[in-house]
Amino acid sequence: MKRPILSFLIAAAVAVTATTAWAEAPRRVVSIGGAVTEIIYALGAEKLIAGCDTTSYFPKAAEKLPKIGYMRALSAEGILSLRPDLVLMTDEAGPPAVIEQLRAAGLNMISVAPGRTLDGVRENIRTVAVALGREAQAADILTALARDEAALVAAVDAMESHPKVMFILQHGGGAPMVAGTGTAADSIIRLAGGKNAVTGYRGYKPLTPESAVVLQPDAMLITDQGLKQAGGKDGLMAAPGVALTPAAQAGRIHAMDSLLLLGFGPRTATAALDLNRMLRAE
Repeated sequence: MKRPILSFLIAAAVAVTATTAWAEAPRRVVSIGGAVTEIIYALGAEKLIAGCDTTSYFPKAAEKLPKIGYMRALSAEGILSLRPDLVLMTDEAGPPAVIEQLRAAGLNMISVAPGRTLDGVRENIRTVAVALGREAQAADILTALARDEAALVAAVDAMESHPKVMFILQHGGGAPMVAGTGTAADSIIRLAGGKNAVTGYRGYKPLTPESAVVLQPDAMLITDQGLKQAGGKDGLMAAPGVALTPAAQAGRIHAMDSLLLLGFGPRTATAALDLNRMLRAE
């Protein structure tokens, strides 16, 4: 029964977008990606959101919005049923077949690259602001971001050393993974003035006793959500090799909210400054 329903929804969406496409400011927006939703709220345009994905949980009010599922496992039916006239999404949204179905339905769709730098964050804020006609509000956000960035640069410059940080990804009860280069974790660590303990590979690889010992991190970083799934600090200490690291032996295990730490939204400079303070306190 799903295919006839999807065909009906696509036909309806085409009919709607044929008469409204960019003729006026969007009135029903589907937001995909926690950082995208956070930007919309920061712009004061949250009343336009018809639905969002499950990574969109900040600010807290976003938790009450209709959900369309996880951003990498979307369904066309769920999105089309919300009758959006604009879809704002991260490039990480998927699967690709669903994105193509939405494009085939004639939906207005704007994607932003996952921010990995403060310049990337600024670009995404501008992109979303233009799409929603909120350029004036964006100027205020960018001013605040520049102020936070200046404080961050001063804090990093004041560091006497740049500790090696190992980021552990603990997700869904699976084996812990360690972040390499080309990841959001790598970017935020470097932005905060630390050094990623991993330099030999991109992406994530499983944590092994050997890798933990060889990396010799000065500090460990994990999300609040990951630490909870690991069973708290005691559970994390039981992971392969963790207890043998200088970070664990000195109690330098830091946790931050996942979206704040890795989302690269409007709060990124603040997140990096918070992490910098943790690293400097060691």
